[in-house]
Amino acid sequence: MAVDWGIGRYEETGKALEPVAVTVVERAAVRPGECALDLGCGSGNAALALARAGAAVTAVDPSARLLEVTRSRAIDAGVTVDARQGEGAAIPLDDGSTDLIVSVFAVIFSPDPAATVAEMRRVLAPGGRILLTAWVPGIGIGRAYAALGAAMAQATGTPPPPPPSFSWHDPDSLSAVASPYGLSVSIEELPIAFTAESPEAQVELDATTHPMWIDNIAKLTESGVSDEGLRAAALTALRDVNEDPVRFRTTSRYVIATLS
Repeated sequence: MAVDWGIGRYEETGKALEPVAVTVVERAAVRPGECALDLGCGSGNAALALARAGAAVTAVDPSARLLEVTRSRAIDAGVTVDARQGEGAAIPLDDGSTDLIVSVFAVIFSPDPAATVAEMRRVLAPGGRILLTAWVPGIGIGRAYAALGAAMAQATGTPPPPPPSFSWHDPDSLSAVASPYGLSVSIEELPIAFTAESPEAQVELDATTHPMWIDNIAKLTESGVSDEGLRAAALTALRDVNEDPVRFRTTSRYVIATLS
């Protein structure tokens, strides 16, 4: 079952990812008045950046709670965002109605990448472009938390999660699903640093706010298992990737993929 991203407080994670949204919108070279879609808007980072750049913005997300967070942030920022419930494979927009689609660490969770690319192409206007971000696996915080799936499996006595079935960060994989729709793919790889007062503080933040953590802890509770082992495994993994001898800092890498 997919994680419900409306549980917990994903907006706390969103704070750390806001610089990525700003970078994506800069790369998109928004023209004032363009129709833009933030697909999988989460807490609205890209939607707000697009609106500030002069776009007419629609924000789409499956989580009703996160749409309310986006609406509230837009009001506070004095910008207009049309927030609608939907998902990558079912976008609530008309054919060819948007000039620009951005998706910041969102469509990478789609269970059907080919269907999602097809749906993005459907709503994209002629000459439009898509910019999405994806993690480069095995680096930084991604490397640290890759071990948690095995820890969860051991704690609950279930099989470990299978590897991702699609590599969103890989240009060949993206081209395979994009080229049938006349879309070419270009990739730019960039770093992002995650920081906290300590590895312990990072674990506490994630365990109490991140939807994946909240989901895992609920599963442990249902199994009658304490989450102490999961926290201990996470702490060991974060210490292993820590680059700061005093606080916590780890550098991950991600790609901006442009489909046009």
